[in-house]
Amino acid sequence: MIDTFPISKKSPTALLPRMPLMIWLVVITLVLGFIGNMSAPDLIETFNHGFGRALGEFALILLPSFALAAALSQRNTQPAQGAAIIMSPLASAGMVCPDTAYAALSPMAGRNKLEVGFGAYAGFKLLYPAGPLIVATGLGVKDTSIALYGAAILIPVWAAGHLWVRMNTTAAEDLDTQKNSSDVVDLLGVFAPFFILAVLLIVGASVDFSVLPLADFTTNPKGALIIAAIWALIGVPRDKRRHCLDQAIGRTGSLLLVIGIASAFGEILTSVIPMDGILPVSESGTVGIIGLFVLAAAFKLAQGSSMATFAAIAPVAGPFVISANLSPVAAVLAICMGSFIAILPNDSFFWLLRQDALSQIKEDWRAIYILATGATLQALVGLAVILAAMKGGFI
Repeated sequence: MIDTFPISKKSPTALLPRMPLMIWLVVITLVLGFIGNMSAPDLIETFNHGFGRALGEFALILLPSFALAAALSQRNTQPAQGAAIIMSPLASAGMVCPDTAYAALSPMAGRNKLEVGFGAYAGFKLLYPAGPLIVATGLGVKDTSIALYGAAILIPVWAAGHLWVRMNTTAAEDLDTQKNSSDVVDLLGVFAPFFILAVLLIVGASVDFSVLPLADFTTNPKGALIIAAIWALIGVPRDKRRHCLDQAIGRTGSLLLVIGIASAFGEILTSVIPMDGILPVSESGTVGIIGLFVLAAAFKLAQGSSMATFAAIAPVAGPFVISANLSPVAAVLAICMGSFIAILPNDSFFWLLRQDALSQIKEDWRAIYILATGATLQALVGLAVILAAMKGGFI
């Protein structure tokens, strides 16, 4: 028999069966399929397609990221916490993945892991070559000034996330900082993998290695991350390398299961509830930008994945952006800001932060509150800045 939570005024889930949140997500996913009148074969096929949609890609991201994290945990990285916060938006944009950037930087973040998470999330959405470039390409917008506007909006959005973390976490909820017995901090050893990663990404962005498959792979984000992880492992004593790899495999395996289920949920949800046309937008300036923001938010809530949102929204929003009298720069940034809403359990980034930065928070609902509300606050701050810039004639 399934137990229920004790009745408590503090828990919104007091009367629900005591099951892990991922089991609930599987149940809800199947119920959605039944509600959508999907046949059993279609339901299973859609679940399978969604579950495996990006697992291979995430395996290439998470395995080296967690191996790098495990290797760096062998060092005294506490003095580098501030650097991790500063690097998080840049690393996320360079890797075109907040999950990768967070997993790589978290071991040196100490008590600031959640700040690194929100910084990585903001950098992926607002800095080239990530969100703005992806959305602009999908919409056919070629204005390179989007890069500058995105970087400018990043500052207040990033600050909003940082302030939210400070207001809603306590020392008791923070992760205890690991202390290394060494009195000397090997900063070169800490930063060398990230320096190698940055160099490989810059070379990859500057040189076309399409005729050299090995060079092409090692200079894209996933290959560069593998090289950085190998370098970090070389600096670990030989007798501890296997432990680092075992730890990386364990963390990756559990997270891939979570990501698969969350992706399957998004696949079935968007199959049952078609998003195109569900939120018509006005063709007037301010209302049109808000409409694009809401449309992107709806896609994000349904898809979970930010990258999937960027890919799916272009065919729907593109014709409107072309026909409406809107600033292309404002339209692209509005979509980027709409995709901030929200970090929920159908987003792989949620589980990365839930299992690491918020691992000491026992209640899933509180983790959802912190991540979803914080990301939504960032989104609203960014939208307000865009509207103010439009009113002032800057965009």
